Amino acid sequence: MMPTMKPARRFAATVLVGWTVLALAAVLYTHIGSIPAAIAIPLGAAFLIEFPFYVLPAFSPERLNRPWVLAATCLVPYLVYSIPTGEFRLANLAMLAGIAVVLAFWFAVLPQHPVTDFLFLAAAASVYLSKVFDTIYLSPISKLQISTLGHIMLIRLCALAILAIKRDQTVSFRFLPTPREIRVGLMWFAALVPACAIALWAVKLNATPHAARNPWLVIPEFLGILWVVALSEEFAFRGLLQQWLEKWTASPLFGLLAASVFFGCAHLGFNRIFPNWRFAIVAAVFGLFCGLAWRQTRTIQSASVTHALAATLYRVFFQ
Repeated sequence: MMPTMKPARRFAATVLVGWTVLALAAVLYTHIGSIPAAIAIPLGAAFLIEFPFYVLPAFSPERLNRPWVLAATCLVPYLVYSIPTGEFRLANLAMLAGIAVVLAFWFAVLPQHPVTDFLFLAAAASVYLSKVFDTIYLSPISKLQISTLGHIMLIRLCALAILAIKRDQTVSFRFLPTPREIRVGLMWFAALVPACAIALWAVKLNATPHAARNPWLVIPEFLGILWVVALSEEFAFRGLLQQWLEKWTASPLFGLLAASVFFGCAHLGFNRIFPNWRFAIVAAVFGLFCGLAWRQTRTIQSASVTHALAATLYRVFFQ
């Protein structure tokens, strides 16, 4: 049997591979979009700096167990891109610092209590849903959406606050699902598709399939959803909220249903329509099957597989 690579080496290898892929993608995107080097270089550097922090929770979250250090790391990518491109604003830096400090110090200052835990998730969700990052991360070119940098920062900030400062050992932030987690994710994906189709029909949402926009982008889109959107949402809604609700109420059924309802409510602003109740109902059904996948393995990775497959199917063939 080959020896298992130590976490530090796996982290270093992941960062090296990630940097290579991101650098190549940045060069390609810059060439296709005709983006000036004066903008592409600092922006690319900001994403490269953020990447190791984003993958850190999967390897050694304890390295950022000091709230002030965690908060400080959230500001570096913003400074790296905004100062050279002329998009730095002191007020925006102050807003970003406020978000980082509040979430980084949350569990270091407040007592351990279910209300504290729930309000942490509510605070993080409020930051995301408020779209404040669109205001903070100003773009020097209209076609570039730099607020993605803030969304990625928020994901790892919350994950590290939970894993390194709160030290919650009941949830894992991993990027690669095991064979069993893949099988379970596939099984619940197969059950989710007809259920969501019925829900779409019941609420009279148009979902007519069309040919894939670009078949070559299906796998990259799936991986992007799996490792960013699905991982972050399943970490919050299934790994934390559903699990906490089960524990607080001693009812797995209530935890499943309540987490699914909250998941649906989080999508009330879908497609820039608020309140988009019809889509929220479909999203709640979607969340129900992700919750069932989580219940079978008690890991967010199986739920992430279900989530990513369904979201990719929708984005490629329906959106």
